[in-house]
Amino acid sequence: MIEAVQGCLAQYVAQLQEPLVTQLYQQLPPGKMLRSRLILAIAPEAIPLAAIVEMIHAASLLHDDVIDDASMRRGLPSINALYGNKRAIMLGDILYSKAFFELAKLPHPIPQIISHAVTLLSVGELLDVELSATFNPDEERYFDMIYKKTGSLIEASAQAAAILAGKERPELYGLYGKNLGIAFQIVDDILDLTQESERLGKPAMADLQEGKTTLPLIYLYESLDPEGRRRLRELHGRALAKEEIAWLRERLEGSGALERAKKRVWSLAQEGIEAVGKEERLLEIMERLIERTH
Repeated sequence: MIEAVQGCLAQYVAQLQEPLVTQLYQQLPPGKMLRSRLILAIAPEAIPLAAIVEMIHAASLLHDDVIDDASMRRGLPSINALYGNKRAIMLGDILYSKAFFELAKLPHPIPQIISHAVTLLSVGELLDVELSATFNPDEERYFDMIYKKTGSLIEASAQAAAILAGKERPELYGLYGKNLGIAFQIVDDILDLTQESERLGKPAMADLQEGKTTLPLIYLYESLDPEGRRRLRELHGRALAKEEIAWLRERLEGSGALERAKKRVWSLAQEGIEAVGKEERLLEIMERLIERTH
C-alpha cells in the first residue's frame, strides 16, 4: 500500500509537466512515511490523502533544511546543499501548492482539517526559530512548539483518515495522532543526543548546536547546579568539542534526564493507544516508535 502512495505522489508531480520539478523531487531522500502508514492503518483506501500529506511533509522539510542550513537529510545530501536554497524553497512551494490543489478535491471537512494543521505547522516553524535564539528551559513553550511543528499534521492526518473511514468519534484518532507526533519528536530529540552521526544520518547533537533546546536538555538543566546550568547554556548554538560532548552525555545519563524524557514518551503512547481502543495496527505503529528509544 505504501507503494501505491509513492505511485500517487509520482503521478501528482508528473502532472505538473515540468522536468526540473521531477528531477528535484526524485532527489528527495526517502523517509519513513509515518503519516502514510498511519492514514492507511485507519483508512486503507485513503491513498490520495496519504500522498497529499506526504507532499506537505516533504515541503515542510525542504523549508526546514533551508532554515537550519542543513547539509544532510536522512543520510544523504539535502536539496539545498545540492542545488541551493532558492531551488529548495521553490520546490517546497510547488509541493505545497500542488498538495492544496489536490486537497481541495477531498470531501468536507478534510481540506479544512489539513489546511488548519499546515497553518499550525508554519507557526511551529516560526516558534522553533524564535526559541532557538537563546537557551530555552521552559517545558511548556517546548511542547507548544513541537505540537504545532510536528504533532498538528499527524493529528490532522489521523482525524481526517478516521472521517474518511466512517469511524465513530474521529477526534479520538486525532488524539492518538497528536500523541504519536509529539512522542515521535521527543524520540528524535533523545536519539540526537545519544546516537552517532552514522545512525542518525546527520551530525550528532546537531539540535543543540543549531540552538534547539530539546526536552532531555530541559530536564537536564532542571537537575543541574548553578555552575552546571551555566556550562550547559554555554554549549548552546555552537559547535561542540569532543570533551564537551563527553561532559554532556555523562550528565544526561547521570541526571536521569534521558529516562525522564523516555517516560514522557511512554505516557503519551499509552494515552494515545487507549484513545483508540488499542486497535492492533495503531498499537504496532506506536510500539515501533517506542522501540526507537532503546
